[in-house]
Amino acid sequence: MSDVAKKPEPKKIPRPLPKPGVYMDTRPFWDAAHQGKLVVQYCKDSGRAQFFPRPVSMVNGRRNLEWREVSGRGTVYSFTNTYSAWPGHEDRVPYLCALVELEEGVRMLVNLHHVKNEDVKIGMPVKVCFEKLSEEYDLPGFEPA
Repeated sequence: MSDVAKKPEPKKIPRPLPKPGVYMDTRPFWDAAHQGKLVVQYCKDSGRAQFFPRPVSMVNGRRNLEWREVSGRGTVYSFTNTYSAWPGHEDRVPYLCALVELEEGVRMLVNLHHVKNEDVKIGMPVKVCFEKLSEEYDLPGFEPA
């Protein structure tokens, strides 16, 4: 037996799951994603899309919002290859994070899938795909179109 004590394995932090009611009710977003659909909020008064979800319209501050399905198509606005993971994502590094501009005019911060870092280009067409997080949640990401 060795006199050298073994260091305990670091406790693996599970990947965080969405909490739809903490800030506001984002359940429609997560339910749609679980069905393979991408939805964003629209201001009913102006007809403008907004993302990330908010309790009020960015245009007029009113609560007259609705969720609408969007095309799921867009282009890469910016991206980075992530090597320093935040808790729960340590086993995923490196992974690609991108700011994707949807055809509907909003930008989403997402993971890019099924593409190598060297193949990603600003302006590259992408389409939505979904990553299963749990039995209840699927996370929208994007892949080359």
